[in-house]
Amino acid sequence: MDKLDALESQSVYILREAYREFKSLVMLWSIGKDSTVLLWLARKAFFGHVPFPLVHIDTNYKIPEMIQYRDELAMKFKLNMIVGQNTEALKAKKTFPDGAIDRIACCKALKTDALKNTLSGAWPRKRLNHKTGQYETDTNIEPYTGVIVGARADEEGSRSKERYFSPRDRNSDWDVGDQPPELWNQFKTDFAPGTHIRVHPLLDWTELNIWEYIERENVPITKLYFDQGDGKRYRSLGCYPCSFPVDSKAKNVADIVKELREGKFKNIAERSGRAQDKEDNGGLETLRREGYM
Repeated sequence: MDKLDALESQSVYILREAYREFKSLVMLWSIGKDSTVLLWLARKAFFGHVPFPLVHIDTNYKIPEMIQYRDELAMKFKLNMIVGQNTEALKAKKTFPDGAIDRIACCKALKTDALKNTLSGAWPRKRLNHKTGQYETDTNIEPYTGVIVGARADEEGSRSKERYFSPRDRNSDWDVGDQPPELWNQFKTDFAPGTHIRVHPLLDWTELNIWEYIERENVPITKLYFDQGDGKRYRSLGCYPCSFPVDSKAKNVADIVKELREGKFKNIAERSGRAQDKEDNGGLETLRREGYM
């Protein structure tokens, strides 16, 4: 068993454990490389079928190719796709750069608040109708209390503090100093009623592992990660006012794997193109404590 086999095996185990333990379970899909690998692993864990809904928080500022890719893959894989959005903030233009708020406040409104209220069922959710290819108001307002997330410990500082099974309170707030130990892969999955659980099957993966796995498995990903001829590509995807491409001539997955193995970005943070990280003093802990994905 090589490194990728071992990572895959552990992630599949965690996914199956989560499905067994938590009945109101969903998986977040940001459309980026990590959560798409997570989706691929979920299909492997359950023999080609993803048995829980996928949730995408649409800020309305995603790069258009991301939304097109999301819907194409959702139809192809027959995913139970749910979309949530902070429509009030968008309508009132309480956003960056349209409104008089900074990037962190915008992230809180369009991502954190939208996620919390989508999961709780307090705000309307849209569900993909596979017959029409359109999103319709979801009549199911059941709260989701278990959420699978494609966070990796090496991606940025606050994510390294997560557990495979990380508890949040009823408001999705995260107490970083009060988390269960996970020794020798003994996972705590028994929590008090009302606890909101984040599940992180990719914690041990690195950026290179992700790309090596995409190459090995031929995982379909958005072309935004590749140089389209201008010598730039996205290394981390997000909203277009706050995400910027890096200098790179990688035109395919093999080129990216080669870049990473040769250490092209060894002294450059993976999320260096995310402007909101800089406004949060270089990390995302402020947002994550309040429920950010």
